[in-house]
Amino acid sequence: MGGFLSSFNIRGRTVKQHIAEHMKAPEFKKAWHDLDPEFALLESMLKARQRKGLSQAELARKMGTKQSAISRLERSGYGKATVETLKKIADALDTKLVIKLQPK
Repeated sequence: MGGFLSSFNIRGRTVKQHIAEHMKAPEFKKAWHDLDPEFALLESMLKARQRKGLSQAELARKMGTKQSAISRLERSGYGKATVETLKKIADALDTKLVIKLQPK
């Protein structure tokens, strides 16, 4: 996401620079890294959708839901998505959902 973050500006700085500055604060850094699994899941879903050449509307149709639901997931992340929803996404993208626990 580096290129993506570099293209937006906040008060004359790129988002990447803004985040780097805030990473100096331990609370922000912890909160940011707590989202790593969610960001990784979002990135893998977006890449899978792009590989299949599907729009949000097409993915939604394959899942039996609305495009706005896919948009919300992609915009807000997967923090509140159920395992059932994630399985539906994986099935619609012809991928396998893998969830595992690993030592920190």
